[in-house]
Amino acid sequence: MRQGFRRVVIKVGSNVLTDGDGALDTSAMKRIADQIACLKKAGTEIILVSSGAVASGRGVVEGTRRLDSVSARQLFSSVGQARLINRYYELFSGHGIVCGQVLTTKESLSTRDHYLNQMNCMTVMLENGVIPIVNENDTISVTELMFTDNDELSGMVASMMNAECLIILSNIDGIYNGNPEAPGTEVIRLVRHGDDISRFITSGKSSFGRGGMLTKYRIAAKVADEGIMVVIANGKRDGVIKDIVLGKKNLACTVFQPSEKPISHIKKWIAHSDGFAKGKIHINKGALDALTGEKASSLLPIGVTAVEGEFEKGDIVRIIAPDGQPVGVGKVSAGSAKATESIGQKGNRPLIHYDYLYIDTFE
Repeated sequence: MRQGFRRVVIKVGSNVLTDGDGALDTSAMKRIADQIACLKKAGTEIILVSSGAVASGRGVVEGTRRLDSVSARQLFSSVGQARLINRYYELFSGHGIVCGQVLTTKESLSTRDHYLNQMNCMTVMLENGVIPIVNENDTISVTELMFTDNDELSGMVASMMNAECLIILSNIDGIYNGNPEAPGTEVIRLVRHGDDISRFITSGKSSFGRGGMLTKYRIAAKVADEGIMVVIANGKRDGVIKDIVLGKKNLACTVFQPSEKPISHIKKWIAHSDGFAKGKIHINKGALDALTGEKASSLLPIGVTAVEGEFEKGDIVRIIAPDGQPVGVGKVSAGSAKATESIGQKGNRPLIHYDYLYIDTFE
């Protein structure tokens, strides 16, 4: 495993930061803060994406009336986020380090300008020695506008901030090649670029978080495809963050090998923008073969079979293969009306230029 990363994003899941009853585990927070402080003092820039606000709030708010899931998240996170950031501030202050809170929503990253503003905010923090602690603002998020979980958010942050490594900490050692409780089952130590190990992963979710290992795998594969190393590891293990960043060998974790062909910054934004898509463009097999082939290719109207939804020039749309499965996203050069008029035509300008196109082979 490579060592000496310049910039690392660390995502800590709820199951790492809470005990069995869902209460905030302050000793776990201290172990994480101590490791990050050590690495920062050694010259590594750290961005922390931390879950735990909802679980923390749930642990102290008692006697609440029956609430729907969105209202419950808003209530618990409003209390829990304050507890979480205050504790982090105390822990980092003990090392002479300042941390700052960055609360975001999926909607606030849906435009390129907002995305760049978020990036600038964290860049300024890092330049001034402040550790950004990022979390979704669950107090104002509603179901359809939420990130799948903080795994998705951490992938976007790692991509946005040009991190060299994304570390996703859970309460297990990584992705196993079978049932983790079965004899002989082992952690998959290395996932090479292009490998598909989805058959080993169940769709179960964690006890206190929204995501599961399948989400972690999809995010890890996408981020690695963008040229960023990803490590899924057990955040309960002592010194695990330091061991990963310093390149300790034979760790019990799953490492996703990064692509040797990193993509542009605009493509990184587009890659994580599928949740903001305004419509769909259906393509034929010829277009699919061109887009997924070795040679760079734009999406031309001749390869389009149908346009679905309403969108304007510059919006993000999903690209749908002949079998109905999404294969990527892109920024369109024409609105839905003009795109519909141009279906199947030859000689027209690209509907989605290669520079604004991301094909996701890990859907």
